[in-house]
Amino acid sequence: GRRRGTRPHSGGRRDRAPAVLLPLLAAPLLTACVNDGATYEIDNTREHVLSLIREQPYFWDSKVNLYLVVSRMPACMRRHSMGTGTDKTKVEIYQVPSGAFIVKAGKKMFATETQNCVNFAKMDSEPAEGMGTLMGTFRVKKGELVFVKEEKEASPAEE
Repeated sequence: GRRRGTRPHSGGRRDRAPAVLLPLLAAPLLTACVNDGATYEIDNTREHVLSLIREQPYFWDSKVNLYLVVSRMPACMRRHSMGTGTDKTKVEIYQVPSGAFIVKAGKKMFATETQNCVNFAKMDSEPAEGMGTLMGTFRVKKGELVFVKEEKEASPAEE
């Protein structure tokens, strides 16, 4: 007759409810994480590119880690950290006459090159000789990261 007394476990149903809800709660949170990239083809080839990679480690934190992959295959390929931004951070690519690039992410600027892909330096201010030519901007369009080339003679109506 001890059977009836072994029911202090009636609270078990309360423990099970959150487990059922967890997948439902987790689903929208997983989709909220940013983990993507886009590529600028420097001379319209897949071999010579600058790619922006965005990784959001935690869905509850709006910080997104930004990386620039500098690639000139088969010679070199390097991934450089640009620190953190948000999923709204625009990244502009400028090319200076020497062939090097200035990468502007929010207020931060970096200089890089594709000769050996190694050089990547944070810049404190715009160079005295100027930023060079704006080649385009990595930005979010319709929810996805894209590289929008700067049109030389774009009319304002096209935006």
